[in-house]
Amino acid sequence: MQSVNKTAVDLLNKISVYAKMIDEAIDAELLRYSDSNFYKPLKYALEGGKRIRPIILLLSTKAAGGREEDALREAVAVELLHTESIIHDDIIDDETVRRNRPVFHLEYGFNAALLTADFVFGIILDIMSKSKKVVGEDLSKAALQMCEGEIIEMKAEAEDREVPLDKYILIIEKKTASLFQTASTIGAKLATAHEKTVEALSKYGYNIGIAYQIQDDILDWNDGSKIARRIKFKEGDPKKKLAEIAVKYALEAKMSLSDLPDSEAKQILCEIAEFAVNRLS
Repeated sequence: MQSVNKTAVDLLNKISVYAKMIDEAIDAELLRYSDSNFYKPLKYALEGGKRIRPIILLLSTKAAGGREEDALREAVAVELLHTESIIHDDIIDDETVRRNRPVFHLEYGFNAALLTADFVFGIILDIMSKSKKVVGEDLSKAALQMCEGEIIEMKAEAEDREVPLDKYILIIEKKTASLFQTASTIGAKLATAHEKTVEALSKYGYNIGIAYQIQDDILDWNDGSKIARRIKFKEGDPKKKLAEIAVKYALEAKMSLSDLPDSEAKQILCEIAEFAVNRLS
């Protein structure tokens, strides 16, 4: 347990510089809307969080030979899309607490939550209008996939019966892994990387996204995903079987980077893959 905690602390120390860059970029973006009625709600919605998706975007840019400073705008857009999805998910899942405080819709009300999520989409569109066309296309595809994943999950929950493993993977592939994959793909494309490098980092994002969500469901076993608890295995403890699957995807994420040149960014991405399945929160 102590070694896992130490590993997590070491990683968080390494990525803290990237998290700081992202937080500063978010603050700068929000300042553009300081006169808006949405400014304070936006600050509330964006406070806290691991910033793991935008960090992966910056590290992917760096691992592909680019500069993380040139990818900050797009990293903010990725975090904004994640934030928008959280606002909606907490309403759909009837959550009450996130990051040790009331969820957004309990703090500001349902109507304000829906309007704020729409406002966030407007900010994302504005950011994407200043980026490469392909980046906007990738992010819009992620948004569509996330919605598809959410509605498939809603229908599966309503059916209230056993969920096949492949359907569970499909749900988290669309709902969670799509944005992880988009973050790493955009990062590579912003570095104008070779097609093989883009593909490698895209695979990394996909696999780490699956591993990350499975670990989330394991950590929230009693209060989280009803879908994960309904997966039936022929034998063995379901949580242990899912943990094994998560480790498999995390290893695939690391393997996808094997042909990339060695660098600090590549090493940190590998450590994030390990963190995804070893974290305790």
